[in-house]
Amino acid sequence: MLASVAESRQEAAAESRWFLRAAAAVLILPAPLDPPDRAAGKRGRVDLTLLCIGDVVGKPGRSAVAQAVPRLVQARQIDCVIANVENAAAGSGLTAELYRQFLLHGVHLMTLGDHIYRRGDLVRVLAESDRLVRPANYPRAAAGRAFTVFETAAGPRVALISLQGRLFMKPPCDCPYHAVDEVLKQLPPEVKVIVVDMHAEATSEKIALGWHLNGRASLVFGTHTHVPTADERVLDQGTAYITDLGMTGPYDGVLGRRKDRVLQALLTGMPAPFDVAVGDVRLCGVLVTVDPETGRAHHIERICVNENAEPV
Repeated sequence: MLASVAESRQEAAAESRWFLRAAAAVLILPAPLDPPDRAAGKRGRVDLTLLCIGDVVGKPGRSAVAQAVPRLVQARQIDCVIANVENAAAGSGLTAELYRQFLLHGVHLMTLGDHIYRRGDLVRVLAESDRLVRPANYPRAAAGRAFTVFETAAGPRVALISLQGRLFMKPPCDCPYHAVDEVLKQLPPEVKVIVVDMHAEATSEKIALGWHLNGRASLVFGTHTHVPTADERVLDQGTAYITDLGMTGPYDGVLGRRKDRVLQALLTGMPAPFDVAVGDVRLCGVLVTVDPETGRAHHIERICVNENAEPV
């Protein structure tokens, strides 16, 4: 009982620190080396700015989104916020209520992954909502949309596609490369801004997908590993790419879980509950600017906002 009370107090204290410091953290994000000019200039048009957020883990991750996203949207003039939310409900899955909360916090579109059906009340939301998608290489009968199209307040529309890798992943699914080719054929031809989330374990699958969609998608990002990669770039045909966005949640643990519980399982070979950790909360992802008339990305910038108000 005493341990449980102590854990609750620790979680509350960590969340309180995040609430107090998140605003300052947003304001001192590192500036891009070559910041894109969002205003109409030499090209005579205005770029769209996309914010894509890595796997949101549990209550700490949700608190980070609630505090940081509205300020980021205002500070960086973001047109569309996309988040992977498959770990949002106590570290596994998404509930209907949490889906509604993400919308209230300013998330426009959501992707999931292998934990998509962990919470039964989400099935109806998947069937009815146009704000979240299931992996397009799941069976046709699976609940959810293979893609969605969102109209931004600025006017241009953004198409979102989710895929799941096949190496070291469950459940088994169809080829993501062929699946995305079929989905692209179904998109309205006037929609030029296309974003693809590759939820996969193997970096090779993600990198290969970036090259497969080079020139056909505006942005390809990876999720699932909870570890941000430092390979963000714009490929030669105008596709922005990063292998993994990283995690939005507590980094004082193992992939968002309490390190003592994970170590216990690894050292003893015995099962242990992998409760969500609470410390060192960060929001990780990328900011991308895209020409809405051509769909070509001009810039990709990795971001990380932490609870100590320090850029990482």
